[in-house]
Amino acid sequence: MPFLHQFCPTLRAASVTEVTPDFLAGRGVRALILDLDNTLVPWHGLEVAPSIRAWIETLQAAGLRMCIVSNTHRPGRLKELATLLGLDWVPSGGKPRRRGFYRAMAVMGSTPEETAVVGDQVMTDIWGGNRCGLLTILVDPLSPVEFWGTKVISRNVERMLLDRLARSGVQAGAIPAPVVLSPDAAPEPEPE
Repeated sequence: MPFLHQFCPTLRAASVTEVTPDFLAGRGVRALILDLDNTLVPWHGLEVAPSIRAWIETLQAAGLRMCIVSNTHRPGRLKELATLLGLDWVPSGGKPRRRGFYRAMAVMGSTPEETAVVGDQVMTDIWGGNRCGLLTILVDPLSPVEFWGTKVISRNVERMLLDRLARSGVQAGAIPAPVVLSPDAAPEPEPE
């Protein structure tokens, strides 16, 4: 894999809630490594949005294993949120280094071929996941508030990398929207 391609996510989504169990099952994914800040909760947040709670419950009901891998310097908060959500967790993830990703897969009993990583940062979540051979899904950050180093350095580097990849013809795919038929959109019965 060319060096620049290591920074390209496999897929992009506006939110974690777009990543459905059917979508994951269709790709053989049975385990998810999740970022915490600005992926599941706003940076330094303690509240999980009802839509994200419902999403996690839906994935759990579908039998997916999940583990939060975070670089947060507040391991007590990570443990509290993971426990609240009923998820496994790996503190001091050290992303983009491989160690945290491999520890999460060991906890979940999964292999790289059946594991995806979902996060909001190219320089940590996506690069690290690609280095481990995982399906990588980049989501939009939940909030514009974040660590100053992320905001000033990482986001600018991220924009340059993604722009350069796009110019060279390498882009992430989009997660297709689920098809939902409303009652008034149901097909008309054929006349007899």
